[in-house]
Amino acid sequence: MEQAKNLILLMGAIILALLIFAALIRAVLGPRFTDRIIAVNVINTLVVAIIVVLSVYMKEDFLVDVALIYALMSFLTVVILSRMVTLRQKRRRMKNREKGGKRHGI
Repeated sequence: MEQAKNLILLMGAIILALLIFAALIRAVLGPRFTDRIIAVNVINTLVVAIIVVLSVYMKEDFLVDVALIYALMSFLTVVILSRMVTLRQKRRRMKNREKGGKRHGI
């Protein structure tokens, strides 16, 4: 029974690692910046899942705490990056309005 559980956990970790690799490809090839942010968020979520799987596999409870802290830091990273994208888009709109207003004599 223990061997079956270990095999399932190991296979789950391998599948999660493959999914991380797929998300990494999306992060590199993503046509837009927002695609890259989402891919990095997916990678961080999968890393948290792998840490939890390893916690069960190794029977170490402290890894769950590490996973929680990592998840919080990942969330804050996405919030900060989203705020930066929002500010960048706002600045572009303001510049376009200024350029458009000068051309039309407004």
